Amino acid sequence: MTTELDEGKSSDPGPSSRQQPGGSDPAIARGVGEPFYRGRERRGPVGAFLQSLWRRKSWFGAAALLLAAAAWLLPRWLVGPEVVVYPVLKGELVRTVVATGHVETPYRVEIGSQITGTVKDVLVEEGQTVRQGEALVVLDTTELDAAVVQAVGAVAQAEAQMRQMQELTRPAADEALKQARANLDNAKSAFERADRLAKSGAGTQATLDEAMRAVNVAQALTRTAELQVYTSSPGGSDYVMAQTQLDQARANLATARARLGYATITAPRDGVLITRNVERGAVVQPGTSLLVLAPAGDIQLVVQIDEKNLSLLKVGEDALASADAYPEERFAATLTYINPSVDIARASVEVKLTVPDPPDYLRQDMTVSVDIAVDRRQDAVIVPTRTVHEPTSAAPWVLVVREGRARNQPVRLGLRAADKVQILEGVAPGESLVPVAAGVRAGQRVRPVQP
Repeated sequence: MTTELDEGKSSDPGPSSRQQPGGSDPAIARGVGEPFYRGRERRGPVGAFLQSLWRRKSWFGAAALLLAAAAWLLPRWLVGPEVVVYPVLKGELVRTVVATGHVETPYRVEIGSQITGTVKDVLVEEGQTVRQGEALVVLDTTELDAAVVQAVGAVAQAEAQMRQMQELTRPAADEALKQARANLDNAKSAFERADRLAKSGAGTQATLDEAMRAVNVAQALTRTAELQVYTSSPGGSDYVMAQTQLDQARANLATARARLGYATITAPRDGVLITRNVERGAVVQPGTSLLVLAPAGDIQLVVQIDEKNLSLLKVGEDALASADAYPEERFAATLTYINPSVDIARASVEVKLTVPDPPDYLRQDMTVSVDIAVDRRQDAVIVPTRTVHEPTSAAPWVLVVREGRARNQPVRLGLRAADKVQILEGVAPGESLVPVAAGVRAGQRVRPVQP
């Protein structure tokens, strides 16, 4: 009975019966951080398996690293490394000569004073755009105004003298001539009567002589009156003198007015003032440059070209230019002049390019960069220069990607322009080339990627 009662009791032992020898709890004895199954290692095969894995954790880590390395290296070994390749293109290839220079007009106009005077006002500033006839500088006009008034008076006096001759002197001379001719006719009649009486014996010789003297006096007075009429008529000396005085007075008036006009210095044509050398109160004289005008119109680019490129240059070649101040803006130009001499100090040749449609932002003496197109090839097979091995040798070659491998391909080169070169034989448009700096060997597998 005692045995049956013991078997019928709960099979869960008490706390004292669960303690390990020594009186310690297994869960406490295993320590913090130990696997949860450490205390249950005797509970079955699963616990034993987990405990075995834990003891071999370093070997599993090494194996994982090896598997990761193999996963990374195996594709590279099978298909090769990734390599940036460049496609072979077909298009227009232009060879250019690059140079720098500056902007200037074909000529410049120096503006000065035509008379001596004191500057009263300067109406413009340096860099200002002006129109033809626009006032630039004004001189003091006190003396010039007085000279004009004096010249006007002289003209009025000469005109009065001319009117006096036309209205008084000439009519008076005409009347005097009529009177003289009438007196001459009377004297001749008296002489004829005295002559008849003297011949008939009724008159005396003294009377005849007196009549003869009267005729001579009347003739002399008539000639004098005729001369007075002639001199006061157009072409006569008095008339010419009066007309000459009038012409001189008018010329003096025109000169005085012209000098007065010179007191206002105006722009000879449209343009931009690039230099100003005058201020208010300055005394100016003829021959002194006060302003420098860059006329509006054609703009020239003056550049220096290395003499080694002289054989490539021809008048009429097209070019693209850009100002250093506006590098994103480009405008067209045409080569119009090549200096026949070479600058020995700089080993360069001066050339000039005309800009048919200059942009508004261009300024005199502005620095510009110019690309002159000296050769042009249409429908050329083009590759980057960086993909050509031994480009200066007699047998240049490239690495072309074919069937996943870099293949050595000899090529024949054509036009070279900057960082591009024309391929005449060896590769076709659409193929991919490996750059020289990639370090790829011929026959090596590669995985091409676009740049």
